[in-house]
Amino acid sequence: MNLYHLRYFVTLAHLEHYTKAAEILAITQPSLSHAIASLEKELGVKLFEKEGRNVVLTKCGQAFLTDVEQALGMLDSSINKLQMTGSGEGRIDVALLRTLSTSVVPQFVRGFLDTRPGKNIDFYFHTSTGLTPDIIQGVKERRYDVAFCSLMENEPSIEFTPVARQELVVIVPEDHPLSGRHEIDLKETLPYPQIVFSKRSGLRPIIDHLFEQCGGQPDIVYSLEEDQAVAGLVGAGFGIAVVPRMEILGYMPVHTIAIHEPAWERLFYMATLKNVYQAPAIIDFKRYVTEHAKL
Repeated sequence: MNLYHLRYFVTLAHLEHYTKAAEILAITQPSLSHAIASLEKELGVKLFEKEGRNVVLTKCGQAFLTDVEQALGMLDSSINKLQMTGSGEGRIDVALLRTLSTSVVPQFVRGFLDTRPGKNIDFYFHTSTGLTPDIIQGVKERRYDVAFCSLMENEPSIEFTPVARQELVVIVPEDHPLSGRHEIDLKETLPYPQIVFSKRSGLRPIIDHLFEQCGGQPDIVYSLEEDQAVAGLVGAGFGIAVVPRMEILGYMPVHTIAIHEPAWERLFYMATLKNVYQAPAIIDFKRYVTEHAKL
């Protein structure tokens, strides 16, 4: 049994005539008859029976036709997708931190698509838990083609390319004693209860280190994984927090204060798996991001 025999079977099933089917298939009638006979012999059942000058499907043939058409349809669809991928089209799976989902990554994607009008390129976005370790694991498992996240040490199979920067700021409730400040030394925040990132977050060790430079650690009242959730608790008056500067802060009931000391900026990276085959569209997107990174 081979694909040609299956396609011959489908064509004959619809035309119900050997001569007409052979003409459509551009083969001789004996070749078609031999192919169908071989198929029936291998399956052990009759697929067609004569009806005058025509042939019709047997009950077994009808059941087989349904399955074969579904299988060939899936195969043809997969072939078409791969051919599109080979020509620079297709699907790109992108994982990203939620803080990059409002402007940084959408701008990269929009700019990339604008340079390729007429190309059928579909982006699928994944935020999973929104934590860099989970995102990197997805890259290594090949669930994601490209990721935008923080740098992780000791990941030799991952290529990290810096693509954007973000500063850390202090946010306080609008009626907080510090709400009139526009700039602050981080050690000045130590007297106030703080909401921090969980230890799984890539930001937690960074912020802990900044406080160590200030000579102390804050009084922690809550620990969360997502920066927007941290900002939500600050807005509700549960404490203050050190978070990345995000556009969404401008729409929340918090006051943002720049950190004067210690100075620090957070870099974001594009992460991809090294030494693996990547479709042309993925390679083109990586090149575009590298060339248009705002550093």
